[in-house]
Amino acid sequence: MWKWEFQGDQVKGVFVIVHGAGEYHARYKWIISQLNHAGYHVLMGDLPGQGVTQGPRGHIKNFHEYIETVNTWLKKAREYDLPVILLGHSMGGLISTRVLMEMPAANLPSLVILSSPCFGLYNKTPFSKKLVANLLHRVIPTYRVPAGLKKGTGTRDEVMRKRDAEDDRLVKRVSLRWYTELEKSMKLVHEQKESFPQVPLLVMQGGDDRIVNKFEVEKWFNNINTNDKYYKEWKGLYHEVLNEPERDRVLAHMLGFVTIHRQ
Repeated sequence: MWKWEFQGDQVKGVFVIVHGAGEYHARYKWIISQLNHAGYHVLMGDLPGQGVTQGPRGHIKNFHEYIETVNTWLKKAREYDLPVILLGHSMGGLISTRVLMEMPAANLPSLVILSSPCFGLYNKTPFSKKLVANLLHRVIPTYRVPAGLKKGTGTRDEVMRKRDAEDDRLVKRVSLRWYTELEKSMKLVHEQKESFPQVPLLVMQGGDDRIVNKFEVEKWFNNINTNDKYYKEWKGLYHEVLNEPERDRVLAHMLGFVTIHRQ
C-alpha cells in the first residue's frame, strides 16, 4: 500500500481507492494528483495477483482475499482521524460493496463512491463456458484463460489507450478460480442487497459502458435500502468515467458530492 499525503494545513479527508480487475495503482496517477490538489490524502495498494503484488497473476483462491486486503487499507486510513471516503472502480466497486456488507457499523467509512461497479458483465458468458469453469476450477484452479476484454473498451482517451498498450503489468489472463469467484460475488451483492449499510453513496456509471452491464448496476442501486444515495449516469462515457476525456466534469461532480456531505 502507498500513501500520497496533502502537504497543506487543512486536510479535508482520506480517500481509499480500490482499482479494477487487471489494472493497478499506476493507472490512477491523474486522479491521485487531483485529490491531493483538492486537499485530500490518498491511500491505495495493488490487489492480490495484480500490479506489483506477489503470487500468480490474475488468480485468487477466494474473493475474501480482496476483502481482507481492502479492510487493511481502510484500517490504515482510519488512523488519520479524518473523514474516510472509499472509492471503488469496476471490480473495486464490487469488492468495496462486499467489504461494506460485512463491516461493523463502527468501522464504516464516511462516504462511498462506486465508479461503474462490476455488478454484472456487459458480455454474457455462454452457459457452456460457465459450466466448464465451474467444473474445472476445483481441479485446476490456477489454469488461466484470456480475460476477454476488447482493446479500447475501457476508455475513449487515446493517451490512456497508448499507455495501456505499453504496460506489461496489466493482467490479460485470469484463472478459472478467479472467474468463478467473481461470478459468485456479483450474484451475492444482488441477493444480499439488504446487507448494504446506511452510508452516503454516490454511484457514477458510464452510459456507454462496454465492460459492465449498466442495467445491473442501476437495478442494484434501486433495490438497496440506503436512504442517502445518488446515481449519476454519464451519457456517452465508457467504463472508466474518471479516465474519459470528460474526466474533469466527472471529478467536479464527485468532489461536489463529497463537499456537501462533509458539511
